[in-house]
Amino acid sequence: MTDMNFPTVITNTDQITNVAALEHWVTNQKASLTAQLESTGAILFRGFPIRSAEDFDRFALAFGFEHFTYDESLSNAVRINLTPRVFTANEAPPSVEIFLHHEMAQTPIYPHRLFFCCLSSANEGGATPLCRSDLLWQDFKSNHPDRAEPFEKLGLKYTTHMPGTDDSASGQGRSWRSTLSVGDKIEAEDRLRELGYTWEWCDDGSLLATTKALAAVRELMDGSQSFFNQVIAAHRGWKRHINSRSVLTFGDDSEIPDESLNLLADISSRHTVPLDWQDGDIALIDNYRVMHGRYPYRGDRKRQVVVCLAR
Repeated sequence: MTDMNFPTVITNTDQITNVAALEHWVTNQKASLTAQLESTGAILFRGFPIRSAEDFDRFALAFGFEHFTYDESLSNAVRINLTPRVFTANEAPPSVEIFLHHEMAQTPIYPHRLFFCCLSSANEGGATPLCRSDLLWQDFKSNHPDRAEPFEKLGLKYTTHMPGTDDSASGQGRSWRSTLSVGDKIEAEDRLRELGYTWEWCDDGSLLATTKALAAVRELMDGSQSFFNQVIAAHRGWKRHINSRSVLTFGDDSEIPDESLNLLADISSRHTVPLDWQDGDIALIDNYRVMHGRYPYRGDRKRQVVVCLAR
């Protein structure tokens, strides 16, 4: 079971009232905050003077991390930039659940740290589930070693469907032109080849791209291991097959048993905590240690959670 103190909550006990003072506070505290993040995996900042994407940008920038832009990413989510570093979390409709995942772990390029900021919370629902993948892996490997072994030994391959144009109705609707930062199919194939993908063009102009074998388990700085991948999101939220091709396999192209996938989804629920947003909240997440998602929401108040990524 995940620690009841997860995520760590830091409140504005110093009564910081403006963003300039908040930047100064972060600069003074960033060494201890970074160490705390590496230990617990997630920090929630509550009650600080964050009112806009620009305020959030300044807060994230004060940490001094190297930022990871949406344009350079291979994220398959449709997002909208609000500042050069801040963009919307996902443009999928409120009714769509986004299942647990490590940000961009289905690609060879991914961020280390994630900043989320709630500019406006939903009337009902819309929490961000957080799951400790180091605890999930420890649980799975200890209790089901035979099922865990092929994940660690073989890794995983992912097949992603990229439409010809952005589809904001899907949680994975970013076009291949935007995803790969290219203008035509020749440039797309050059980029895919550089990244180690294989691919297939579909009759409707969309693209199926399959990764090389990517590690399913990551070694963390403290010597522990994390189940760093997109297995649960792919199992619960992706189509199982596209053009007769499995969207998720082991690294040797063999099928992953449904029993293993169902076990992992069940175990993840024991290590998941919902982050119920309040306006102005910021969550800083270690993407290597912690998975996240999005629960559906409803109501006439627009939920607006924005993101800034860092290496």
